[in-house]
Amino acid sequence: MVIGARGGGALAGAARRGLLALLLLVSSAPRLRAEELGDGCGQIVTYQDSGTMTSKNYPGTYPNHTVCEKTIKVPKGKRLILRLGDLDIESQTCASDYLLFTSNSDQYGPYCGSITVPKELLLNTSEVTVRFESGSHISGRGFLLTYASTDYPDLITCLERANHYLKTEYSKFCPAGCRDIAGDISGNVVDGYRDTSLLCKAAIHAGIIADEVGGQISVLQSKGISRYEGILANGVLSRDGSLSDKRFLFTSNGCSRSLSLEPDRQIRASSSWQWVSEIGEQIQWSPSHARLQDQGPSWASGDSSDNHKQQEWLEIDLREKKKITGIRTTGSTQPNFNFYVKSFVINFKNNSKWRTYKGIVNNEEKVFQGNSNFRDPVRNNFIPPIVARYVRVVPQTWHHRIALKVELIGCPITRGINVTTVVIPIVLLTLLVAGMGIFAALRRRRKKGSPYGSAKAQKTDCWKQIKYPFARHQSAEFTISYDNGKEMTQNLDLITSDMADYQQPLMIGTGAVTRKGSTFRPMDTEADEAGALYHCPPGAGRHEYAQPLPHGEPEYATPIVERPPARAHAFPARSGYRVPGPRPPREHCLPAGGLSAAGAPSAAYQMPQSPASAAAGYDQPKVGGSSPAGRADPDYQKPLGNPATSDPYSPPRDCPRALNPTAMTALL
Repeated sequence: MVIGARGGGALAGAARRGLLALLLLVSSAPRLRAEELGDGCGQIVTYQDSGTMTSKNYPGTYPNHTVCEKTIKVPKGKRLILRLGDLDIESQTCASDYLLFTSNSDQYGPYCGSITVPKELLLNTSEVTVRFESGSHISGRGFLLTYASTDYPDLITCLERANHYLKTEYSKFCPAGCRDIAGDISGNVVDGYRDTSLLCKAAIHAGIIADEVGGQISVLQSKGISRYEGILANGVLSRDGSLSDKRFLFTSNGCSRSLSLEPDRQIRASSSWQWVSEIGEQIQWSPSHARLQDQGPSWASGDSSDNHKQQEWLEIDLREKKKITGIRTTGSTQPNFNFYVKSFVINFKNNSKWRTYKGIVNNEEKVFQGNSNFRDPVRNNFIPPIVARYVRVVPQTWHHRIALKVELIGCPITRGINVTTVVIPIVLLTLLVAGMGIFAALRRRRKKGSPYGSAKAQKTDCWKQIKYPFARHQSAEFTISYDNGKEMTQNLDLITSDMADYQQPLMIGTGAVTRKGSTFRPMDTEADEAGALYHCPPGAGRHEYAQPLPHGEPEYATPIVERPPARAHAFPARSGYRVPGPRPPREHCLPAGGLSAAGAPSAAYQMPQSPASAAAGYDQPKVGGSSPAGRADPDYQKPLGNPATSDPYSPPRDCPRALNPTAMTALL
């Protein structure tokens, strides 16, 4: 019996040990499954072409028996750049703890504590799988890596500090996901940051880049200051810092000025709180107190209970559309009133529809981190910026009561120049000016080539301007050659008589006739101003002569013979001139007394002024002929009585009749 009892006890013990082993086996299965699911991964932030990845608990010790596996990639056609900011794995043989990169064609690693790890890997692919596995170990931080496409060869990790670089100015690319990486920064965007601060984390704090996407930063190093004031901005807390030899600032686009507000006209709210003091004094916490730079209490909502149905808001009207890049907020700023807003959202509009500001990566509304006390200001930047006229701050969570002071950061909108609207008018204006210049040049050339359109010819007194298209040759004496084969009927605007075949002065006025060589007498009587070039000879029955130039050689003026109305006959051309044929005689308007009693020409006749030009433009005198009988001066030739003969001289045209005072008044 004793033996039996002992044997039964042994069997029972074996059964218990087997049951315990079975329980251990069953309990280990979930742990193995957890390892395969990747419970060893820490922070993973990825965007289109950059990102950050860490082991679990980084920079603390990574857990035992875990696996982290993640595939990272950039757009196709680009290559991957991997930068290891930190790698601390306890294993020396990479048997149980290691970091490995695998692609379709290549493998990089495994890497562990005893293997030299390159700081940067340039892969020949756009996609790679990261695997981190841990076994039993005592210490080790694990790893931190960043990646980007080859578009950003100046990629840095989230652990880079400003004192790692000696250049005064430089530019680097920060990956997405550096905001929550452990590391201190000291300073602010206005005064600069201590050179021991993390570059990418400070850039997020300054509002230069967004943590969700990363971006390019431009750094300027300068002399340090004695103290760096820290504030909370964009979810990053900057601590106060002590004296340093160097500091750094970020260069930006300059759209970071405070937008001025008029509290009584540009700020309003959903409600206001009216507080009555112990002595019965009423203090209004109205929206007119909501400007950050004002002293005294802030705006506070009338209802701040957690279960209130009405959503409170503070609205700002900028009066015109502006570019808003950030907002600064504080709480009540009053020690006895510990009120502040812990989180809020932003609504904005331009016309009638309100919209909620959303994150840059997803399409969800973005909740901004507000204040952590009633006193210290907090800044949040809008990346991308808001372009709107109206902005509303809508509190989501608060401490005791909604209390808020605000300041908007931004700048007026820079209106882009439409190249089309600028270039096209300039081109049209240029073409217009060029066309006007060409037209003016042609007009001057036409006037210069035609004596009838010249400025000198426009100063006559008696006639309106006409154009004579058949003038083949002109000179200072207005010698004209007519072509009987190509004549065009001219419609002349005459006042007193039909004189279609006569050269006419260009205008009627009080000025003198200044056309050189003219055989017409001006209408005014100022002989000195008109030049007293010609006078009309006596009327009917007397011959009319032109007085030759006062020159040693006899010079003559060529009389112009009127053509008959039918224009069927003409004189044959002589001495280079083709003279129109005769026409029936008309009554002359020349005053009596133009000739002397003896038939000699009166002294009132004058010769053309230029002997040289006149000699070329007038017929030559008859050589060897005797002077007409009864003439006092033998230098004149008498026109032939028969105009049909071949004599080169003919009687002058009839003069127009004098205008009556009524007609002259109408013309002037």
